[in-house]
Amino acid sequence: MKISLTQKYNVPGPRYTSYPTVPYWNEADFTLEKWTASFQKSFSESNTQNGISLYIHLPFCESMCTFCGCNKRITKNHSVEEIYIDALLKEWSLYCKLLPEKPLVKEIHLGGGTPTFFSVANLENLISGIFKLADKAKNYEFSFEGHPNNTTYEQLKKLYDLGFRRVSFGVQDYAEKVQKAIHRIQPFHNVAKVTFWAKEIGYKSIGHDIIFGLPFQTVENIVDTIEKTNSLKPDRLAFYSYAHVPWIKGNGQRGFNEENLPKDAEKRMLYETGKILLSTNGYHEVGMDHFAQSSDSLFQAAHAKKLHRNFMGYSASKTQLMIGLGVSSISDSWYSFAQNTKNLEEYYQILQSNQLPVVKGHILNDEDLIIRKHILNLTCELETSWSNESLYFKELPEVLLALKEIENDELIIIKGNKIKITEAGRPFVRNICMAFDLHLKRKSPETNLFSMTV
Repeated sequence: MKISLTQKYNVPGPRYTSYPTVPYWNEADFTLEKWTASFQKSFSESNTQNGISLYIHLPFCESMCTFCGCNKRITKNHSVEEIYIDALLKEWSLYCKLLPEKPLVKEIHLGGGTPTFFSVANLENLISGIFKLADKAKNYEFSFEGHPNNTTYEQLKKLYDLGFRRVSFGVQDYAEKVQKAIHRIQPFHNVAKVTFWAKEIGYKSIGHDIIFGLPFQTVENIVDTIEKTNSLKPDRLAFYSYAHVPWIKGNGQRGFNEENLPKDAEKRMLYETGKILLSTNGYHEVGMDHFAQSSDSLFQAAHAKKLHRNFMGYSASKTQLMIGLGVSSISDSWYSFAQNTKNLEEYYQILQSNQLPVVKGHILNDEDLIIRKHILNLTCELETSWSNESLYFKELPEVLLALKEIENDELIIIKGNKIKITEAGRPFVRNICMAFDLHLKRKSPETNLFSMTV
């Protein structure tokens, strides 16, 4: 019996927001001193030319969504806001003290958790506090994630006044049965309300996040969700596969049984149905899991081959240095990664001793930097090349041999010194990247580490 491509390639694999992926970081060779030197080097190379990016993790949520794999703290006690904002600004000041000049901030992304858990006053205190020690770069792009159930007009207006022009709202799915399973009851009316508010205020890019592969989800659910989404005309969409990783997130992802999840061909049909509907409604596929209208900066960046990808996801502009502030945040200097402690109490404690709350990281060697570039090319441009000698590496013949079957399945075209992903290969970009992942090749996981690729 012939198996489908989905069955063949649906294996556990990384999402490639970084290379090396976090489980393969060499923590033994990492020190805070090495990280400090690395981000100072990157800052001196890039600040004046492009500016830097800030990812700010706001971890608090009022309730647990069982599909979520993010680092969060569930509480209805809003007195935690001021303490956390003070800690973020303390961490930012520690970074700024290590810099030779005032940073130019090109990008800010507020992620979570639930950024709109925070009051208007505290959001303003955070952003104004950042710019007491920094300036805005030219053509800056500030964005945040909003929960449709608790985002207020006042929050949207204040963040707009502070320079934010992009907002994304988590939709997931509109079916009541699916919403109950993932503990995210969110009526269409709430999403429509905040979307219209954002348009009225003047946001240039409004995004919706939709997930396929959720428990009890059917093709009819996907059709209904995308039809409702299309009626609101967001500028861009994240349409991505549910990452089922209960071994990492514990009971937070055990609000339903395994048999309730659509699998293999059934799950793939959810994606293909959604993709056709989005294309019909004027959305263009961008990189992996993303769709955008031609007027949106994400599509324009992809069309101009200027798309970038990091721990914040896809970005229309590239900065070499990204500093992550907040509990569990990851920073990226291009030459190294550094992650803050995931424990909120430890985060506060380390900052009280005037230390950066970094607890682990990875210093990229020459090989890592080459492979990282190839994986970025594949995930952003759907092609890569080694015509430039600097992108050749000695294991390349082995990688090409590993890709032979993927080539035979017409998911890629290998011609001369170039690989190009075909339209049929788009759902399998992660599998193609895995062939380049030398850390994964040298040491296969002995336990569950990654969600399924398809």
